[in-house]
Amino acid sequence: MGRSSKDKRDIYYRLAKEEGWRARSAFKLLQLDEEFNLFKGVNRVVDLCAAPGSWSQVLSRKLRGREEMGEEVKIVAVDLQAMAPLPGVTQIQGDITKVSTAQEIIRHFEGRPADLVVCDGAPDVTGLHDVDEYIQAQLLLAALNITTHVLKPGGTFVAKIFRGKDVTLLYSQLKIFFSCVTCAKPRSSRNSSIEAFVVCQNYSPPEGYVPNMSNPLLDQSYDVDFNQIEGPNRIIVPFLACGDLSAFDSDRTYPLQLDDGKQYQYTPPTQPPIHPPYQEACHLRKNNLLSREDAAPVCSSQNRDEGEQSAESSRPL
Repeated sequence: MGRSSKDKRDIYYRLAKEEGWRARSAFKLLQLDEEFNLFKGVNRVVDLCAAPGSWSQVLSRKLRGREEMGEEVKIVAVDLQAMAPLPGVTQIQGDITKVSTAQEIIRHFEGRPADLVVCDGAPDVTGLHDVDEYIQAQLLLAALNITTHVLKPGGTFVAKIFRGKDVTLLYSQLKIFFSCVTCAKPRSSRNSSIEAFVVCQNYSPPEGYVPNMSNPLLDQSYDVDFNQIEGPNRIIVPFLACGDLSAFDSDRTYPLQLDDGKQYQYTPPTQPPIHPPYQEACHLRKNNLLSREDAAPVCSSQNRDEGEQSAESSRPL
């Protein structure tokens, strides 16, 4: 398979490279904005779990133009991993479960809360759907927890979610803090994936609520039969497919030459990963070092002869 094979199989991966986005996920935020108008009146934004930075790229391109009109725009990207710099984006290499990270975000905003918080973070999937859904739910709740520290009343929170059997529980948790919660799936998100995004609007925490990192929002004390409710008693999560339905299908294979008047030319990725966890394994494989070629053979001819003699001597008479 050549390097252009993925360009045919994944049209949004190809378009992301051609348009200079760091990852195909940039189109997901763009399509969510088309549907929900997320960036209207937004000057302070937090991008949680930001690496490799495609969502921060979208925020930078969409919002920095307002600075020319006299509006002050501040964008803060947070991730445990290092990320290549982006114009107009302040990076914090920190843990979203720590109070110190929330305090540093507010410090960059000069004491003012954020208008919008986005999170495209996801765990390394294991293939065990129940495990993946649970870990993603915990990551979402960690993002929600720090959001309660930094988001202004009336603000918006957008995060990735895996739509599984426990989505009702997550929906009920989010409804505590936001008056409007919608589950949306952008056109650029594959139909074969359980990935979707929750768009939580109008942040309005309960009266007297004090953000606290020491207590997780989901403490496993809920009723075990909660998700067994059926019929009209069960909460139905609003679901919306967003993005132009005439746009490219993320599950379809397209020819390399999309337009008659434009010749296909391979485009390398915009920004390679910085110190990814698989870097050492790739180096070993590239240099044929995964197998130890200099190791001595397990059984030489001399050892084999000695083994046969030993077997002869131990054979019963």
